[in-house]
Amino acid sequence: MGESGGRAATGPPPLVAIHHPHGDRARTLAAAVAAAGFGTMLLPPFAGAASDWRDGCFDCLVLDPFGGTQPPRELILLARGIAARRPLLILSDRDSRADRMLALGAGADDAVGWAENPIEVVARIASLVRRSRLAAGQLGAGELRIDLIDRRVERAGRLIRLPLREFDLLANLARVPGRPVSRETLLKAVWRIDFDPGTNRVEVHMSRLRARIDRGFAWPMLHTVKGRGYALRTRPGELA
Repeated sequence: MGESGGRAATGPPPLVAIHHPHGDRARTLAAAVAAAGFGTMLLPPFAGAASDWRDGCFDCLVLDPFGGTQPPRELILLARGIAARRPLLILSDRDSRADRMLALGAGADDAVGWAENPIEVVARIASLVRRSRLAAGQLGAGELRIDLIDRRVERAGRLIRLPLREFDLLANLARVPGRPVSRETLLKAVWRIDFDPGTNRVEVHMSRLRARIDRGFAWPMLHTVKGRGYALRTRPGELA
């Protein structure tokens, strides 16, 4: 059973799996999450639909275990095992310290009493997904995805193959999006050179990187900032 948030032309958004024992509340929350730019999928009760939970390729699992027939702690432990290394957020319709403590004690990454106000829930989902991606060795925002472990780069869902030096240049710029990084800083970070060798190696590799990252797309990500170095912007017009 699924429901999809707006899938933008900039690539697939993070997918949030949601279960609430009351369908109307599940749909209210899913609408708010989708409006924030996430994809959503609504999970049915676990009993009789275990495969829907186990096979979902979601990025975050959001669950209210307190209003169904299954004991809350048992369901949270089950969800923790299914989510594995992905973030698990537990909701309660009550602003109850006991509910939050039970959830955190059973392995949830975060817990909140939302009382039909989804704004805080959406903010917590965004924070959990962001921290999860950083922990998994991922950088980037908007159209850009950089996997530091597999050294994989995607823009708008398109795989971009980069040689070693160009990948390292992009990763260093992506750590401070919108801010210029000097030529000297890049020489030290990418080539481990503490002095200016008097060559144009940075310029040459940046030119090659720009061709791979920007060519064929609607707007440029890589920019030369006169007197300050190079900068990566992850959205049109976003440059410090």
